[in-house]
Amino acid sequence: MSLGDEHEASGGYGGTGQTRTRLPETGGDVYGGARRGGRSSSRSLITVVGVVVLLIAAIAFANRGGDDSSSARGSGNKPKASTTAASGTKPVQSGFAHDQQGAQSAAANYAVALGSTGMFQSDSRHAIVDTVYTPTAAAKLQGAMDAAYSTDFLSKLGLDASGNAPNGSTFVSRTIPVGTKVIQYSDNSAAVAVWYMGLIGMSSQSSTDPVSSTWKTWTFDLQWVNGDWKITTDTQKDGPAPVPGDDKAATSDEISKAIEEYGGFTYAR
Repeated sequence: MSLGDEHEASGGYGGTGQTRTRLPETGGDVYGGARRGGRSSSRSLITVVGVVVLLIAAIAFANRGGDDSSSARGSGNKPKASTTAASGTKPVQSGFAHDQQGAQSAAANYAVALGSTGMFQSDSRHAIVDTVYTPTAAAKLQGAMDAAYSTDFLSKLGLDASGNAPNGSTFVSRTIPVGTKVIQYSDNSAAVAVWYMGLIGMSSQSSTDPVSSTWKTWTFDLQWVNGDWKITTDTQKDGPAPVPGDDKAATSDEISKAIEEYGGFTYAR
């Protein structure tokens, strides 16, 4: 993974009647017994910061030179209801409505795609970037992204040169939009901010970078070209982050199982 019409957003976190579950303490698992709010000095936090810094630098470099006036033609139709399924075959749905709601939908979905594990593998990363950015922005961004997702960078995340996790481990990278806000809107352009929670890390009993969460706001400058919204530039900033709860972190096995059973959304709004 956004947001002039303000629409109430209902999410899966922080709802009324939520039951907090404490998991039993475990021995060697880096996940068990750890509180999510207590790893401020952990290496996983450094990893998250490193990812964000590299991506922001790559995006800033690639977007120098202004907007583009053309883009690959979209379908011109609103996303179908079937795209809200937990898992999908496409990294992102294209063809958003030509209004403020459509701009918010585009920004939210683009945040999901750009925050996915697909960005850590060259073929899927190239496809995502070509899909969500204007052609000129994408052409400039591809090389910068390839440099950012270098073999050395991937190895620091525990991934091989192709972006694959070791056997028995599950690499997690997800963007979960919490809400969107339209900052500026006209017939041909929009600026939309997406407030999101991110998950990143390696899930395994021996991982030194367990899956952790981070809160950020991702702002997209969008342009309406050839029947669809496309990104021209984007920026990120920290927060706003809520006060951490007292839920204890799940074990690595539970995290891996949840990631496998709960597919990410291809249509976020």
